[in-house]
Amino acid sequence: MITRIIDRNFANMRLDRFLRKAFPDESLSVFFAVIRKKKVRVNGVVGKANQMLAEGDTVCIYENFKSVDESAVQTTETEQSPVPAPSSGFAKNKSTWGKVLSPAEKQAGWGAKDLDIVIQTEDYVIVNKPSGLASQPGSGTRPGESLVEYLWEWGRREGLDFKPTIAHRLDQETSGMLIAALHGDTLRDFTRMIREHEVEKFYFALVKGNLKKEKGTISESLTRTDAAKGSKMKVGESGKDAKEAVTHYRVKQHYEGYDLVKIKLETGRMHQIRAHFASIGHPLLGDTRYGDFALNREVKKTLGLHRLFLHSCRLEFVWQGERKVFDCPLPKELQSVIDNLKPMRFRHDIADPRGARK
Repeated sequence: MITRIIDRNFANMRLDRFLRKAFPDESLSVFFAVIRKKKVRVNGVVGKANQMLAEGDTVCIYENFKSVDESAVQTTETEQSPVPAPSSGFAKNKSTWGKVLSPAEKQAGWGAKDLDIVIQTEDYVIVNKPSGLASQPGSGTRPGESLVEYLWEWGRREGLDFKPTIAHRLDQETSGMLIAALHGDTLRDFTRMIREHEVEKFYFALVKGNLKKEKGTISESLTRTDAAKGSKMKVGESGKDAKEAVTHYRVKQHYEGYDLVKIKLETGRMHQIRAHFASIGHPLLGDTRYGDFALNREVKKTLGLHRLFLHSCRLEFVWQGERKVFDCPLPKELQSVIDNLKPMRFRHDIADPRGARK
Protein backbone atom coordinates (compact mmCIF):
# COMPACT_ATOMS: atom_id res chain seq x y z
CA MET A 1 0.00 0.00 0.00
CA ILE A 2 1.17 3.52 -0.81
CA THR A 3 0.05 6.35 1.44
CA ARG A 4 0.23 10.07 0.71
CA ILE A 5 -0.83 13.00 2.89
CA ILE A 6 -2.15 15.86 0.76
CA ASP A 7 -0.16 19.04 1.34
CA ARG A 8 -0.77 22.53 -0.01
CA ASN A 9 0.80 21.64 -3.36
CA PHE A 10 -2.02 19.21 -4.15
CA ALA A 11 -4.94 20.74 -2.24
CA ASN A 12 -8.02 21.61 -4.32
CA MET A 13 -6.91 19.16 -7.02
CA ARG A 14 -8.93 16.29 -8.51
CA LEU A 15 -7.91 12.82 -7.38
CA ASP A 16 -7.03 11.63 -10.89
CA ARG A 17 -4.93 14.74 -11.53
CA PHE A 18 -3.15 14.26 -8.20
CA LEU A 19 -2.21 10.70 -9.18
CA ARG A 20 -0.76 11.91 -12.49
CA LYS A 21 1.23 14.64 -10.78
CA ALA A 22 2.43 12.57 -7.82
CA PHE A 23 3.44 9.55 -9.90
CA PRO A 24 4.57 10.98 -13.26
CA ASP A 25 6.28 7.78 -14.41
CA GLU A 26 3.13 5.67 -14.33
CA SER A 27 0.81 5.34 -17.33
CA LEU A 28 -2.72 6.72 -17.37
CA SER A 29 -4.08 3.20 -17.74
CA VAL A 30 -2.61 2.31 -14.33
CA PHE A 31 -4.46 5.20 -12.67
CA PHE A 32 -7.73 4.38 -14.43
CA ALA A 33 -7.38 0.75 -13.34
CA VAL A 34 -6.74 1.41 -9.65
CA ILE A 35 -9.63 3.88 -9.46
CA ARG A 36 -12.00 1.59 -11.37
CA LYS A 37 -11.07 -1.38 -9.16
CA LYS A 38 -11.66 0.77 -6.06
CA LYS A 39 -8.05 0.44 -4.94
CA VAL A 40 -7.76 4.13 -4.03
CA ARG A 41 -9.26 5.44 -0.80
CA VAL A 42 -9.42 8.99 0.54
CA ASN A 43 -9.71 9.17 4.32
CA GLY A 44 -10.81 5.53 4.28
CA VAL A 45 -13.56 6.01 1.67
CA VAL A 46 -13.33 4.67 -1.89
CA GLY A 47 -12.12 7.55 -4.07
CA LYS A 48 -13.63 8.80 -7.31
CA ALA A 49 -11.67 10.27 -10.22
CA ASN A 50 -13.32 13.70 -10.05
CA GLN A 51 -13.15 13.93 -6.25
CA MET A 52 -11.54 17.16 -4.99
CA LEU A 53 -8.78 16.73 -2.43
CA ALA A 54 -8.23 18.95 0.60
CA GLU A 55 -5.07 19.68 2.54
CA GLY A 56 -4.55 17.00 5.19
CA ASP A 57 -6.48 14.28 3.34
CA THR A 58 -4.94 10.79 3.45
CA VAL A 59 -4.82 8.97 0.10
CA CYS A 60 -4.18 5.23 0.29
CA ILE A 61 -3.41 3.28 -2.87
CA TYR A 62 -3.75 -0.49 -2.54
CA GLU A 63 -1.34 -1.16 -5.40
CA ASN A 64 2.43 -1.03 -5.74
CA PHE A 65 3.65 1.37 -8.45
CA LYS A 66 6.89 0.56 -10.24
CA SER A 67 8.14 4.14 -9.91
CA VAL A 68 7.93 4.15 -6.11
CA ASP A 69 10.89 2.96 -4.05
CA GLU A 70 10.17 -0.03 -1.84
CA SER A 71 11.11 2.04 1.20
CA ALA A 72 8.21 4.39 0.43
CA VAL A 73 5.63 1.58 0.15
CA GLN A 74 3.67 0.67 3.25
CA THR A 75 2.67 -2.91 3.95
CA THR A 76 -1.00 -3.74 4.31
CA GLU A 77 -2.61 -4.24 7.72
CA THR A 78 -2.86 -8.01 7.21
CA GLU A 79 0.93 -8.28 7.03
CA GLN A 80 1.24 -6.91 10.58
CA SER A 81 4.52 -5.13 9.77
CA PRO A 82 5.69 -1.81 11.14
CA VAL A 83 4.24 1.00 9.03
CA PRO A 84 6.57 3.91 8.20
CA ALA A 85 5.27 7.44 8.45
CA PRO A 86 3.27 8.53 5.39
CA SER A 87 5.02 10.82 2.96
CA SER A 88 3.76 13.72 0.86
CA GLY A 89 4.61 15.33 -2.43
CA PHE A 90 6.09 13.62 -5.46
CA ALA A 91 6.72 9.90 -5.58
CA LYS A 92 10.23 10.43 -6.90
CA ASN A 93 13.10 11.84 -4.90
CA LYS A 94 14.13 15.46 -5.48
CA SER A 95 17.41 14.30 -6.98
CA THR A 96 15.51 13.11 -10.05
CA TRP A 97 14.16 16.56 -10.94
CA GLY A 98 15.21 17.82 -14.34
CA LYS A 99 18.45 16.70 -15.88
CA VAL A 100 21.16 14.62 -14.20
CA LEU A 101 24.30 16.72 -14.45
CA SER A 102 27.64 15.33 -15.53
CA PRO A 103 30.81 16.33 -13.63
CA ALA A 104 31.88 18.43 -16.62
CA GLU A 105 28.59 20.35 -16.58
CA LYS A 106 28.89 20.97 -12.86
CA GLN A 107 32.41 22.29 -13.31
CA ALA A 108 31.16 24.51 -16.14
CA GLY A 109 28.83 26.20 -13.66
CA TRP A 110 25.44 25.06 -14.95
CA GLY A 111 22.63 25.59 -12.52
CA ALA A 112 21.13 27.65 -9.78
CA LYS A 113 24.16 29.71 -8.78
CA ASP A 114 23.71 31.83 -11.91
CA LEU A 115 20.12 32.79 -11.08
CA ASP A 116 19.52 36.47 -10.32
CA ILE A 117 16.73 36.31 -7.72
CA VAL A 118 14.97 39.65 -7.20
CA ILE A 119 13.04 38.39 -4.17
CA GLN A 120 12.33 35.05 -2.52
CA THR A 121 9.22 34.51 -0.38
CA GLU A 122 7.61 31.44 1.12
CA ASP A 123 5.18 31.23 -1.81
CA TYR A 124 7.13 32.44 -4.85
CA VAL A 125 10.36 33.82 -6.21
CA ILE A 126 10.85 36.53 -8.81
CA VAL A 127 13.80 35.95 -11.10
CA ASN A 128 15.61 38.39 -13.39
CA LYS A 129 16.07 36.42 -16.62
CA PRO A 130 18.95 37.44 -18.88
CA SER A 131 18.53 37.88 -22.61
CA GLY A 132 19.40 34.73 -24.57
CA LEU A 133 18.08 32.29 -21.95
CA ALA A 134 14.92 30.39 -22.91
CA SER A 135 12.12 30.48 -20.33
CA GLN A 136 11.46 26.76 -20.65
CA PRO A 137 12.72 23.71 -22.56
CA GLY A 138 11.67 23.42 -26.18
CA SER A 139 12.83 22.91 -29.73
CA GLY A 140 16.13 24.64 -30.34
CA THR A 141 17.03 24.64 -26.65
CA ARG A 142 19.62 22.15 -25.44
CA PRO A 143 18.76 20.08 -22.35
CA GLY A 144 19.64 21.89 -19.16
CA GLU A 145 19.75 25.34 -20.77
CA SER A 146 16.46 26.97 -19.81
CA LEU A 147 15.31 29.07 -16.86
CA VAL A 148 12.93 26.34 -15.71
CA GLU A 149 15.78 23.84 -15.43
CA TYR A 150 17.90 26.37 -13.57
CA LEU A 151 14.97 26.78 -11.15
CA TRP A 152 14.70 23.02 -10.69
CA GLU A 153 18.37 22.90 -9.74
CA TRP A 154 17.83 25.80 -7.34
CA GLY A 155 14.81 24.04 -5.86
CA ARG A 156 16.85 20.92 -5.22
CA ARG A 157 19.47 22.93 -3.39
CA GLU A 158 16.80 24.69 -1.33
CA GLY A 159 15.23 21.35 -0.37
CA LEU A 160 11.82 22.20 -1.84
CA ASP A 161 9.20 19.48 -2.26
CA PHE A 162 7.69 21.21 -5.31
CA LYS A 163 9.41 21.89 -8.61
CA PRO A 164 9.50 25.71 -9.00
CA THR A 165 7.29 26.58 -11.97
CA ILE A 166 7.10 29.86 -13.88
CA ALA A 167 3.63 31.41 -14.05
CA HIS A 168 4.29 33.28 -17.32
CA ARG A 169 7.00 33.51 -19.97
CA LEU A 170 9.33 35.95 -21.69
CA ASP A 171 10.75 35.62 -25.19
CA GLN A 172 14.25 34.19 -25.21
CA GLU A 173 15.65 37.55 -26.40
CA THR A 174 13.81 39.53 -23.67
CA SER A 175 15.32 40.12 -20.22
CA GLY A 176 13.65 40.89 -16.94
CA MET A 177 11.34 39.58 -14.26
CA LEU A 178 9.40 36.33 -14.15
CA ILE A 179 7.31 34.91 -11.30
CA ALA A 180 7.96 31.30 -10.28
CA ALA A 181 5.58 29.53 -7.89
CA LEU A 182 6.98 27.39 -5.07
CA HIS A 183 3.74 25.54 -4.29
CA GLY A 184 0.92 24.05 -6.31
CA ASP A 185 -1.73 26.36 -4.85
CA THR A 186 0.49 29.38 -5.49
CA LEU A 187 0.87 28.35 -9.12
CA ARG A 188 -2.88 28.02 -9.52
CA ASP A 189 -3.40 31.45 -7.93
CA PHE A 190 -0.88 33.19 -10.19
CA THR A 191 -2.19 31.41 -13.28
CA ARG A 192 -5.67 32.70 -12.53
CA MET A 193 -4.39 36.21 -11.68
CA ILE A 194 -2.50 36.45 -14.96
CA ARG A 195 -5.45 35.12 -16.93
CA GLU A 196 -7.71 37.73 -15.30
CA HIS A 197 -5.13 40.52 -15.82
CA GLU A 198 -4.50 41.00 -12.09
CA VAL A 199 -0.73 40.99 -12.56
CA GLU A 200 0.43 44.26 -14.11
CA LYS A 201 3.52 43.85 -16.28
CA PHE A 202 5.69 46.77 -17.41
CA TYR A 203 8.58 46.85 -19.89
CA PHE A 204 11.23 49.24 -21.16
CA ALA A 205 11.89 49.26 -24.90
CA LEU A 206 14.02 51.42 -27.18
CA VAL A 207 12.25 52.03 -30.48
CA LYS A 208 13.24 53.47 -33.83
CA GLY A 209 12.33 57.14 -34.38
CA ASN A 210 10.39 59.57 -32.21
CA LEU A 211 6.74 58.87 -31.48
CA LYS A 212 4.28 61.66 -32.25
CA LYS A 213 2.31 61.09 -29.05
CA GLU A 214 3.74 61.12 -25.55
CA LYS A 215 1.44 58.27 -24.59
CA GLY A 216 -0.96 56.03 -26.40
CA THR A 217 -2.51 52.60 -26.85
CA ILE A 218 -2.02 50.11 -29.65
CA SER A 219 -5.10 47.92 -29.92
CA GLU A 220 -4.69 45.57 -32.86
CA SER A 221 -5.44 41.86 -33.07
CA LEU A 222 -2.59 39.38 -33.50
CA THR A 223 -2.66 36.18 -35.54
CA ARG A 224 0.07 33.58 -35.23
CA THR A 225 1.71 32.23 -38.39
CA ASP A 226 4.18 29.36 -38.36
CA ALA A 227 7.05 28.99 -40.81
CA ALA A 228 10.38 27.20 -41.11
CA LYS A 229 12.21 30.34 -39.96
CA GLY A 230 10.06 30.61 -36.84
CA SER A 231 6.64 31.77 -35.71
CA LYS A 232 5.52 35.37 -36.18
CA MET A 233 2.47 37.44 -35.34
CA LYS A 234 0.49 39.25 -38.03
CA VAL A 235 -1.15 42.47 -36.92
CA GLY A 236 -4.71 43.62 -37.61
CA GLU A 237 -6.09 40.51 -39.27
CA SER A 238 -9.55 39.11 -38.55
CA GLY A 239 -10.69 35.52 -38.35
CA LYS A 240 -11.14 32.78 -35.80
CA ASP A 241 -7.42 32.63 -35.01
CA ALA A 242 -7.05 36.38 -34.37
CA LYS A 243 -6.49 37.28 -30.71
CA GLU A 244 -7.24 40.60 -29.05
CA ALA A 245 -4.07 42.43 -28.05
CA VAL A 246 -3.76 45.76 -26.21
CA THR A 247 -0.49 47.58 -25.49
CA HIS A 248 -0.28 50.86 -23.54
CA TYR A 249 2.84 53.02 -23.70
CA ARG A 250 4.34 56.27 -22.49
CA VAL A 251 7.50 57.94 -23.78
CA LYS A 252 9.99 58.19 -20.93
CA GLN A 253 12.76 59.94 -22.84
CA HIS A 254 13.24 61.25 -26.37
CA TYR A 255 16.66 60.76 -27.94
CA GLU A 256 17.95 61.81 -31.33
CA GLY A 257 16.50 59.14 -33.58
CA TYR A 258 15.09 56.94 -30.80
CA ASP A 259 12.54 56.85 -27.98
CA LEU A 260 12.75 55.03 -24.68
CA VAL A 261 9.21 53.91 -23.90
CA LYS A 262 7.66 52.33 -20.85
CA ILE A 263 5.02 49.79 -21.79
CA LYS A 264 2.14 48.26 -19.87
CA LEU A 265 0.57 45.12 -21.25
CA GLU A 266 -3.16 44.63 -20.98
CA THR A 267 -2.93 41.31 -22.79
CA GLY A 268 0.05 38.98 -23.03
CA ARG A 269 0.24 37.58 -26.55
CA MET A 270 3.36 36.12 -28.11
CA HIS A 271 5.66 38.86 -29.49
CA GLN A 272 2.94 41.41 -28.69
CA ILE A 273 5.19 44.41 -27.99
CA ARG A 274 7.51 43.68 -30.90
CA ALA A 275 4.73 43.17 -33.45
CA HIS A 276 2.67 46.14 -32.27
CA PHE A 277 5.49 48.70 -32.40
CA ALA A 278 6.72 47.39 -35.74
CA SER A 279 3.18 47.82 -37.11
CA ILE A 280 3.21 51.57 -36.35
CA GLY A 281 6.63 52.12 -37.90
CA HIS A 282 8.65 52.13 -34.66
CA PRO A 283 10.24 48.68 -34.36
CA LEU A 284 12.34 47.77 -31.35
CA LEU A 285 16.09 48.07 -31.69
CA GLY A 286 17.85 44.75 -31.97
CA ASP A 287 14.71 42.92 -33.08
CA THR A 288 15.82 40.31 -35.62
CA ARG A 289 12.28 39.22 -36.44
CA TYR A 290 10.20 42.40 -36.76
CA GLY A 291 12.88 45.09 -36.75
CA ASP A 292 14.78 47.32 -39.15
CA PHE A 293 17.66 45.04 -40.09
CA ALA A 294 19.87 47.77 -41.54
CA LEU A 295 19.40 49.86 -38.40
CA ASN A 296 20.15 46.84 -36.24
CA ARG A 297 23.50 46.42 -37.99
CA GLU A 298 24.27 50.09 -37.49
CA VAL A 299 23.46 50.23 -33.76
CA LYS A 300 25.40 47.02 -33.27
CA LYS A 301 28.50 48.78 -34.58
CA THR A 302 27.93 52.25 -33.14
CA LEU A 303 26.20 51.50 -29.82
CA GLY A 304 27.31 47.94 -29.13
CA LEU A 305 23.72 46.63 -29.03
CA HIS A 306 23.90 42.88 -29.61
CA ARG A 307 20.44 41.92 -28.36
CA LEU A 308 16.78 42.92 -28.37
CA PHE A 309 16.18 46.11 -26.39
CA LEU A 310 13.22 44.88 -24.37
CA HIS A 311 13.27 44.45 -20.59
CA SER A 312 10.58 43.45 -18.09
CA CYS A 313 11.16 46.20 -15.52
CA ARG A 314 8.19 46.09 -13.15
CA LEU A 315 5.58 43.71 -11.73
CA GLU A 316 2.60 44.78 -9.63
CA PHE A 317 -0.03 42.57 -8.01
CA VAL A 318 -1.97 42.04 -4.81
CA TRP A 319 -0.84 39.03 -2.76
CA GLN A 320 -2.67 38.01 0.42
CA GLY A 321 -4.29 41.43 0.63
CA GLU A 322 -1.06 43.42 0.21
CA ARG A 323 -0.01 45.38 -2.85
CA LYS A 324 3.35 44.17 -4.18
CA VAL A 325 5.56 46.27 -6.46
CA PHE A 326 8.88 44.99 -7.78
CA ASP A 327 11.30 46.94 -9.98
CA CYS A 328 14.25 45.61 -11.93
CA PRO A 329 16.80 48.02 -13.47
CA LEU A 330 18.03 47.86 -17.03
CA PRO A 331 20.89 45.37 -17.42
CA LYS A 332 24.32 46.87 -18.00
CA GLU A 333 24.37 46.20 -21.74
CA LEU A 334 21.12 48.15 -22.25
CA GLN A 335 22.02 50.97 -19.86
CA SER A 336 25.29 51.37 -21.77
CA VAL A 337 23.29 51.98 -24.96
CA ILE A 338 21.15 54.62 -23.22
CA ASP A 339 24.23 56.35 -21.85
CA ASN A 340 25.58 56.78 -25.37
CA LEU A 341 22.43 58.40 -26.82
CA LYS A 342 21.83 62.13 -27.14
CA PRO A 343 18.73 63.13 -25.13
CA MET A 344 16.23 65.62 -26.49
CA ARG A 345 14.14 68.12 -24.57
CA PHE A 346 11.84 66.60 -21.93
CA ARG A 347 8.13 66.92 -22.62
CA HIS A 348 7.03 65.72 -19.18
CA ASP A 349 8.58 64.57 -15.92
CA ILE A 350 10.66 61.50 -16.49
CA ALA A 351 12.08 59.27 -13.80
CA ASP A 352 15.32 57.37 -13.93
CA PRO A 353 14.97 54.62 -16.58
CA ARG A 354 17.12 52.33 -14.45
CA GLY A 355 13.98 51.17 -12.69
CA ALA A 356 12.90 53.69 -10.02
CA ARG A 357 9.20 53.71 -9.31
CA LYS A 358 7.23 56.11 -11.53
